[in-house]
Amino acid sequence: MTRLDSATTPAVVRAATPQDAPARPRATLALTSAATTVALMTYTAPMVTLPDTASDLHTPLSAQAWLLNGTPLGLAALLLVAGSLADDYGRRRIFLAGTLALGLTTALAAFTTSTWQFTLARIAQGAASAALLASALGLIVHAFPSPRGRLHATGVWGAFVSGGIAVGPLLAGALPNWRAGYGVLGAGALVVAALGSRALTESRAPRGGRPDVLGALTFGLALVALVAALTLGRDGWLRTPVGLLLGAAVVLFAVFVAVERRTGTPMIDLGLLRHPRFLASSAGGLFTGLAVIGMFSFLPALLQQALRLSPLTTAWLFLLWSGLSFAVALQVKHLAGRIAPRTQLALGFTLHAIAVVTMLGAIGSGSWARLLPGLIVGGIGSGLLNGALPLLAVESVPRERAAMGSGAQQTFRYIGSCAGVALTIALATSADDLARGANIALLVSAGLAATGAAGVLALRERER
Repeated sequence: MTRLDSATTPAVVRAATPQDAPARPRATLALTSAATTVALMTYTAPMVTLPDTASDLHTPLSAQAWLLNGTPLGLAALLLVAGSLADDYGRRRIFLAGTLALGLTTALAAFTTSTWQFTLARIAQGAASAALLASALGLIVHAFPSPRGRLHATGVWGAFVSGGIAVGPLLAGALPNWRAGYGVLGAGALVVAALGSRALTESRAPRGGRPDVLGALTFGLALVALVAALTLGRDGWLRTPVGLLLGAAVVLFAVFVAVERRTGTPMIDLGLLRHPRFLASSAGGLFTGLAVIGMFSFLPALLQQALRLSPLTTAWLFLLWSGLSFAVALQVKHLAGRIAPRTQLALGFTLHAIAVVTMLGAIGSGSWARLLPGLIVGGIGSGLLNGALPLLAVESVPRERAAMGSGAQQTFRYIGSCAGVALTIALATSADDLARGANIALLVSAGLAATGAAGVLALRERER
């Protein structure tokens, strides 16, 4: 098994600058984990408040995907450029800017009065979260330079990804309304930003050159076109607007690739696509978004509609899945040396496929107890995914480009999430019977997870 290092990477990089101060490992891990938790809580809060939010904002069913997809769209569009900016101009600087922006945009979301205002606020939250998440792993890798320390720290950080997913819906369901939840989360982000300004130290790996503005613009527009096509496709895939949007997405992605090949400081070094480890990291992120996040983002709303569960009851039920995910992700570090990260990903995808298959028929059964086996198995699988992905992301690139590696993997994760949410809603609402539509969505999710497992295992075989 080969390890990717700076000698095998075409990009020209330099080590951290001499003026970088020594890192404070414990404070760095605590603050990056806290900020990540708040970001993921903001991301998942609408899962259990979607019916109330849609009713309050008068959002039709065909447009509800935008209420969920705003944040992953902002994340996917900005993660790559945020990772590059963090490495070039300072990870602490980008992290604090992102955390502060997350607090402000989340608080503003509480005052929106229409679907388009809320969606714009969610996109802004995603952009802020992109700066926070991409730079967080860069700060961690700088603070924990040894392989053993990095293994422990990335495992803890990955667990707090699951922790944020677990606590977000619970907080949103416990508060009087969805607006109060956004106010609380906004305040939490601002507190973390204030603490980080005192405790974090700067690190960077500058390459010189200017930010890749054209690359960021073409990539962001391509994602907007793709998500819009997937959302509008629910009302008919052969309609002219859907075809035009899909065509625009393809053209813009092609332009993005051309821009990245020509610029001196690209958002992503396309040469990395020749390395199986990087491809495995990217594929793992993509299929986690498509199969896992896409399904579990809309399933709570399905339960509320079909089983008449309250937001708080739904949140407690899903805590079984997300809480197990958190606990398992914390323990993944003990698997180091025994199971490779890509094998953990394959196992996680396999468990998710088994989990959603056991849920077939649950929506039409009238009983939430039918979901329990699937939530347990799915929680274990999700924990393996969230624990393995951060470590594989930083191992797939040279150490000094850790933020870019994190941004690349998470970009694919949230591209998958955008597409997965739109696809799940389209499938679940495609049939006259909601239970039948839910079964179709569950089967597709299982198929996507199986494809993800096969993909990462195939890439492992190529690297031998």
